[in-house]
Amino acid sequence: MNAPAELAKVIASQPDVSLGYKDFSLGSFGFRRDEYFAHITWKTRDGRPMSHTLDVGNYLRALMRDVAWGFFYGWVNFDDVIGTVNHYQSVDMYAGSYNGTMKEAGIDLLENFPTAQIRATFEAMLDDWTNETFDPFSAPQETGTPYGRKNGNNTAKITRARELATRCVGLKGDLNLRSDATGAKINRAFADVPQEQPELHPEPGFENEVHAFNLFGFLSRSQVTWNPSFTSVVKHSFMCPTTEEHILPIIHGNDRVEWFFQMTDEIHWDCGDKNTGKPMARVIMKAGDMSAMPAYCRHQGFSPKRSMLLVWENGSPTLVYEIQKGESPEIPVQF
Repeated sequence: MNAPAELAKVIASQPDVSLGYKDFSLGSFGFRRDEYFAHITWKTRDGRPMSHTLDVGNYLRALMRDVAWGFFYGWVNFDDVIGTVNHYQSVDMYAGSYNGTMKEAGIDLLENFPTAQIRATFEAMLDDWTNETFDPFSAPQETGTPYGRKNGNNTAKITRARELATRCVGLKGDLNLRSDATGAKINRAFADVPQEQPELHPEPGFENEVHAFNLFGFLSRSQVTWNPSFTSVVKHSFMCPTTEEHILPIIHGNDRVEWFFQMTDEIHWDCGDKNTGKPMARVIMKAGDMSAMPAYCRHQGFSPKRSMLLVWENGSPTLVYEIQKGESPEIPVQF
C-alpha cells in the first residue's frame, strides 16, 4: 500500500550557495551539514534551543543502516545522544531521551512520526549528503572521503537492496548465490576462503526440499559491512550473517534477545544499559564464541579486521509486545 503523499513529503531548503547541501526539517528537529559535521537541532519542552554535532562520516554510516534496515528491531542510536526507535508502524526520533544525564537535565526531546514520513526524510537526506566518492556501507579502507563540499551523489550505492532469502539462499526461485557474474567479487580479506559448493544428491521429487550452500563462500563476497542478510528463514527464525570491519556505525538497543556466533576472527563489544547508556560489560568474541544480547541492553561492535558474524534474530512481530507485558523474558536463558 502506498503511503499518503503528505506523509512522504520532505521538508528541505534550497541547496546552500556555498556548500551545496540542503537543510532538512522533521517535526521539531533540524538537520544541517557542513564540510565536516552533521548538526542536529531541537527545542526542549520549555523552548530552549539545543544542538548536537557529529562527524558527518559517522552520521552518514549510521543513517545508511537506519534507512537500509527499515529502522531495525528497536533502538538505532547514532551515538549517545540521537537516534530512532522502531514501533513498526511509526518511529520515534529522539535527542537525549536515552542519555541519563540529558534526561535528568530536561534537555531531551522525543517525537513520533509515521514510518513513511521519517523514511522519506532520511532517504532524501542520505542521498543529498552523500558525495560521489563516498560509500557509507563500505569499510573505511574501501571508500573515499565523506568530507568537503557537495560533489555529485552515490545513489546507486546507497539504494542497494538488502539480500533477503525467503527460505534459503540458492533454492530455486529464492535469493541467488553470489558470484563474479553478479558483481560480487571475493573481498580482499577473504581471498583464502574456499568457494566450492557442497554436493547434493536429493531423491527425485525432493530437489527443492534438500539444500545446502557454502556460507563462508557466500559471505566472502559481501560488498558491504555491518548489514545482515537473511540466508535462511524458518517461520520467525532468521539467520542473518554479515561481514564486519571497523566499527558498527550505530549503538543498537535491543527490543528482543539477539544471538551472536563469531565465525571468524574477533569482535569487541561495548554493552550498556539501553535506557541510560550506563556501561554494563565488555565482551571480546573470538572465532567459535557465542553470546547473546539481552533485551535490556545496547551494544556496539569493533572488528579489528574483516570478520564473519552470524546473527540469529527472532523476527516475531508480537515478541516486542510480549516482552513489554512480561509474557516473554528479556534474557536469553536461565540456569
